[in-house]
Amino acid sequence: MKILKFGGKSLANGKGIQTAIQIIKNKATQQENIAVVLSARGNATDELLEMLGKASRKESYHEQLSAFKAYQGQIDRSLDFAEEFTILENLFQGVSLLGDYSEKIKDQVVSQGEIISAKLVTNLLKKEGVNAHFTDTRILIKTDDAFGNARPLDVISRKNIINHFKSHNGNTVNIVTGFIGSNQHNETTTFGRNGSNYTAALLANFLDAEELQNYTHVDGIFTANPELVSDAKKIEALSFNEANELANFGANILHAKTIVPLIEKNIPLRILNTFNSADNGTIITQKTTTKGIKSISVLDNVALVNLEGRGLLGKIGVDARIFKTLGENGINVSIISQGSSERGIGVVINADEASKAIVALEREFENDFYTKDVNKISVMDDVAVISIVGQDLSEFHKPYTALIKNQIVPILFNNTVSGKNVSLVVKKSQLHKAANVIHGQVFGISKKINIAVFGKGLVGGTLLDQIIKSKQDILDKNNIKLNVFAVADSKHVYLDKDGIANDWKSGFEYEKTAYTLQQIIDYAKANHLENLIAVDTTASKEFVHNYINLVNNGFDLVSANKVANTVAYSFYEELRIQLKKHQKNYLYETNVGAGLPLIDTIKLLHKSGEKIKKIRGVFSGSLSYLFNTFSVEEIPFSTVLQQAAAKGYTEPDAREDLSGNDVARKLLILARELDLKHELSDITIQNLLPAHLQSIRLEQFIKNITDLDQTYKLIKANQQKNHVLRYVGDLSTETGTLEVKLISVPENCALGQIKGSDSIFEIYTEAYAEQPLVIQGAGAGAAVTARGVFGDILRLTEKL
Repeated sequence: MKILKFGGKSLANGKGIQTAIQIIKNKATQQENIAVVLSARGNATDELLEMLGKASRKESYHEQLSAFKAYQGQIDRSLDFAEEFTILENLFQGVSLLGDYSEKIKDQVVSQGEIISAKLVTNLLKKEGVNAHFTDTRILIKTDDAFGNARPLDVISRKNIINHFKSHNGNTVNIVTGFIGSNQHNETTTFGRNGSNYTAALLANFLDAEELQNYTHVDGIFTANPELVSDAKKIEALSFNEANELANFGANILHAKTIVPLIEKNIPLRILNTFNSADNGTIITQKTTTKGIKSISVLDNVALVNLEGRGLLGKIGVDARIFKTLGENGINVSIISQGSSERGIGVVINADEASKAIVALEREFENDFYTKDVNKISVMDDVAVISIVGQDLSEFHKPYTALIKNQIVPILFNNTVSGKNVSLVVKKSQLHKAANVIHGQVFGISKKINIAVFGKGLVGGTLLDQIIKSKQDILDKNNIKLNVFAVADSKHVYLDKDGIANDWKSGFEYEKTAYTLQQIIDYAKANHLENLIAVDTTASKEFVHNYINLVNNGFDLVSANKVANTVAYSFYEELRIQLKKHQKNYLYETNVGAGLPLIDTIKLLHKSGEKIKKIRGVFSGSLSYLFNTFSVEEIPFSTVLQQAAAKGYTEPDAREDLSGNDVARKLLILARELDLKHELSDITIQNLLPAHLQSIRLEQFIKNITDLDQTYKLIKANQQKNHVLRYVGDLSTETGTLEVKLISVPENCALGQIKGSDSIFEIYTEAYAEQPLVIQGAGAGAAVTARGVFGDILRLTEKL
């Protein structure tokens, strides 16, 4: 015999009930020996409890009751539920008069959902030609008097069920009410949460079934709840022990008591999807061949009760008093946490029992309050428990570190004696994000990196195109999923939690909205986005002041914007204080040398103790192109400048480059990397523009650009033979001087040999005193800079 159990969603009006009936009919037609256990249909149990609550508060429940009756009777209007509806009406009316109800009354109310469900399915099957028989388990399964969480009386229940199935066997399909039984006085009792699964397991045990098939609305048991973690994967097979752990730690498909009757008889349990007949589901047996972490389970209906007081220090028997008090009040403790100082003890219990627990504990420790041994008993009801079933404690640092980096600090954690299961208590508001972060770490599922790009101009737009083009290859090779959820310019933002697509430009135009930075931060929080990176490809002096706010809200930073590293040293220092405080990263390799590995090299040399004496080089790719071309070609300086602008090498206003401020900022960035606390005003800058061109409007400057030609013709002519012009930055740690200036160098030296828009940097250290360490390469262009920013993003993903 096989026992089939159908859950509430599998029996809901529409496709659910139709599919369930067809599954049962097909098995009966094929002459399979089956019995069917049913839950209440749809949300019946929740609705009944809600109406019961309204009645106890003397609120109107009649409209909801009418809707409940209509829904339950909609499928088969020939069936009369007058008896069940009358019972509900009388019970609700009585509760409304009293303003209260007992667990006994509650069991009578919720049991009607299963009775209605079983009667309906029985009648529908008969109409399909199936010899179905309605079976009320209140007659068969006898229990103790623990209303709401009853325990079956094994001997008598077993006898009743065996005798019943002897009388109704052969081609009869017994349709059995799940969840309910009755005590020795024939009063209705229930088995608690997911009790229908328990009913099915008891039947399987008593009848020596070959398999229990649990039909639900999902394909089986997953590595995490798919509603929380979209990347969750189905588990093909589990052992009974693993399933039992999952059940104890909150897996909502399983009931903690369900596994025990199956283990006793070694009866396989298969979790199947009512709506997906092609899937084989998850099979649970005595042993499996798979090893390792199995699943992440969540308990979100919990509360953390804390006892605090100086008198707890070294006091014997406090724990015993807590457990005794809670036990006497029928309150189960799932997790306990106690500091080594014993000044505080925390216990995790069911949230519905928190108020009762506080009252009971305050009564127990009343005298301790007077002696001030206990000064506070409090409750946190905005918490949830995440359990990593199968987690080896030796590897726990990985998910724990990932949580911290995502600004999720567990309130407490607990591991089992076996060291294979770890439970964390987190704030409920962080549950969704925490589950995704942990899942990505422990299962090696693709790590999701959520990126907000500020600035969609030449560099920003090129970067976005590079990410879109490369993201599949990065996913395949590195198991990293790059998800750009925000694209913003100075006024508008385009948001998509699932990530922008190839047509992001048109998406921006159609979907853009005005924004504040806080709205983007709130969007990330509302959508539980983890591993956040803010990318600044602007040149904005104002936007950099958002960096600290971004860091405080969980973002790592990648920036091509040099301003943040060159404003007042007080801001520079405060940003790094906040980065350290929140364990965040700030990468800005493209601030100097575009995509060249300059800053990382200098950092490594400096941290290793290698004394850097001097850095000299051509810092600007645009000015490199300008003087490389002008030095070797007989062409007016203004013409070369116009060519550089046309190639996109210069800023829109070329005076930004010619003023020397851009080179000075880059030089200052390197100085600060060497712990020199310089300001921009400390740098001696040679402005390449004559005074009369420095402050006029851009239109006038462009009109008068030929004024530069005579000056630079003379400078070029006055060089020594075989020399070329180079605009360089020069930093000396020995003298503390920083200079930006135009110099003439031999064309065969390192500085003289560069071509095009290349940048070059000479680094003189104790080890590289005579022959400097030279870094050279493309120093300008949107594609090069964007690729450098992309490189920083990828480096950062390795740190997250």
